[in-house]
Amino acid sequence: MGGMATRDSVVTDLELEQYRRELTGYCYRMLGSGFDAEDAVQETMVRAWRNVDKLESPGALRSWLYRIASNVCFDMLEGSKRRARPMDLNSPSMADTTIDSGLPEETWIQPMPDAKVVPADGDPAEVAQAKETLRLAFVAALQHLPPKQRAVLILREVLRWQATEVAALLDTSVASVNSALQRARATLDETDLDATGSAEVDGEEERDLLTRYVDAFERYDIEELVSLLHDDATFTMPPYQLWLQGPTEIYKWFFGQGKGCEGSRVLLTQANGKPAFASYKPAGEGLWKGWGIVFLDCSGGKIAAVNQFIYPELFPLFDLPTELRD
Repeated sequence: MGGMATRDSVVTDLELEQYRRELTGYCYRMLGSGFDAEDAVQETMVRAWRNVDKLESPGALRSWLYRIASNVCFDMLEGSKRRARPMDLNSPSMADTTIDSGLPEETWIQPMPDAKVVPADGDPAEVAQAKETLRLAFVAALQHLPPKQRAVLILREVLRWQATEVAALLDTSVASVNSALQRARATLDETDLDATGSAEVDGEEERDLLTRYVDAFERYDIEELVSLLHDDATFTMPPYQLWLQGPTEIYKWFFGQGKGCEGSRVLLTQANGKPAFASYKPAGEGLWKGWGIVFLDCSGGKIAAVNQFIYPELFPLFDLPTELRD
């Protein structure tokens, strides 16, 4: 986009780019998809350059970009169904249930690499807050809100904007912003968000559980793997609707329909504020092909959820290779 700036522009490419990460975080929480968030931010940047002459002053750049990003998200959300998790759509299945053909990508909440949305060198408290509000459960709960309420809640409670700033950004009154925030909070209370587990887990404990899970998975020691799970642990795998609950069914899965995972290799990464890994299945002599991104929700020293996203197309988003070779 560098060639689009003119000598008289009040902003430069670099000044726009410094907001890409936080705008991506905002759009991800709004849209529930890393792919859509990146598209929304790119469209925001394009619209910003086209209308740069309308920016009143360089000091207003951040709020101006958020205004554009909000409008882009509203456009993208118009007429679309809310994204969900498998447990939002149906009851748990048995491990031997025939796997479905999968639902379209836009059905599901999708993961987001931390590198795209978490401040690289931010204040520790801000980083912790960012990670907490990237939890799958939180992003899924946001999808229950109408777009304007969603924007108000994210701007006020996640990004800590003042009501007056949000009102100016959304071309509405402070009273309307406060009312929208109240309704949004009430809706989130009804989703019983706390029951889905909190990110307030000791980071060291979470990393230790991930390390032990990965070690057991690579050795295909499924007894050890399921010993790390809570009794009501969930095991999801979008795009498939089928999901499992409890160590017994998960154990059966790994020796049934999931047996193709044996011999997998992994690369560690970070997704939705948590340690995660990319999984590569054997695909011939000395070759492993990427099949999904996996991350864990932990509480009380055990794993509460295994979130698997079986989308090889996610690997470029995470800056990961699509295959491994010896």
